[in-house]
Amino acid sequence: MPRRANKDLRRIIPADAKYNNVTVAKFINKVMLRGQKATAERIVYDALEVASEHLGKEPSEVMEEAIRSATPLLMVRPRRVGGATYQVPMEVDPRRGQGMAMRWIIASVRGRAGKSMREKLASELTDVVEGRGATIKKREDIHRMAQANKAFAHFRW
Repeated sequence: MPRRANKDLRRIIPADAKYNNVTVAKFINKVMLRGQKATAERIVYDALEVASEHLGKEPSEVMEEAIRSATPLLMVRPRRVGGATYQVPMEVDPRRGQGMAMRWIIASVRGRAGKSMREKLASELTDVVEGRGATIKKREDIHRMAQANKAFAHFRW
């Protein structure tokens, strides 16, 4: 049991400078490597511009829609009951789901071959918004696993 009364002491992330959007700022922070924030901003902003031209939407709207479509609704968590470990399907907290979606997008971008980071990120964002790509496959695999283990949902507590 935590000793402090208020457990929800999350750091407030200020909105990004260009689009005044907190989601874009969080995404920039996740793309950033070795504290090079200016480089991460340049990569994300350029990729959003390219993706928005391709999709015909506003850049911040592209980011919001990509995160929304990549966010998982269900996931499985291991529960140990009577010596056996069951994969129990659970609903995903919205903040955790958003973080997972961002990590999956970045991981699939880094796993793509060739091209520059901004080109790979732009193509992955367009793929996610259009409902295809490695990130959407990851989300569907997680959902499929949760559906397959629906019989163990009564172990959720």
